[in-house]
Amino acid sequence: MAMTKDIETYFIDGCGRCSLFGTLECKVKTWQKELKLLRKLVLSCGLTEEIKWGQPCYTYNGNNVLFVTCFKDFACISFFKGALLNDTEQILSAPGENSQAVRLIKYTNAKDIVAQEATIKAYIYEAIEIEKAGLKVALKKEQDPIPEELQAMMDKDAKLKAAFEALTPGRQRGYILHFSAPKQSKTRISRIEKCIPKIMSGKGFHDR
Repeated sequence: MAMTKDIETYFIDGCGRCSLFGTLECKVKTWQKELKLLRKLVLSCGLTEEIKWGQPCYTYNGNNVLFVTCFKDFACISFFKGALLNDTEQILSAPGENSQAVRLIKYTNAKDIVAQEATIKAYIYEAIEIEKAGLKVALKKEQDPIPEELQAMMDKDAKLKAAFEALTPGRQRGYILHFSAPKQSKTRISRIEKCIPKIMSGKGFHDR
């Protein structure tokens, strides 16, 4: 199934990654009220709304700042460089134990979003300032740094993460070098999307 390429389609029918797309069982249906509130709040902060990896992505000068998205158990704002936020209110959490950069603010109730509107905006504005300053998350150096676009996608897709981690170190490095080469985020995203079928089938970048 093809990933959603339109923002409005996401908020109505979902991301298009699974067979639940457009059905009442889709997690987007569960968290519609929360997602709409988060979307409105994020847009009020002046970010540009785009669709990336089938998700609503919000950028500053072409650089990814955050997602507005949801999982089975919650809706959330997902900050690409959340690890750099001060988190004065202690509301951020990592999506997984190996997540070095991404941090989430999770919501299961629309009332909580309304109550924390000022706090959420403060975190968003801080994230924008981080982009303006060109700050980077210091990733562990045991291996070639995984491009933030690939890491964000794997944080959202457990099957893709498992498939990538199942590759040999050499194949992983081949993909990382290929994905990291372009300077522009949109080019890196395009390369990753084109290679997903090969990753899911256990093949390396140069395999046929």
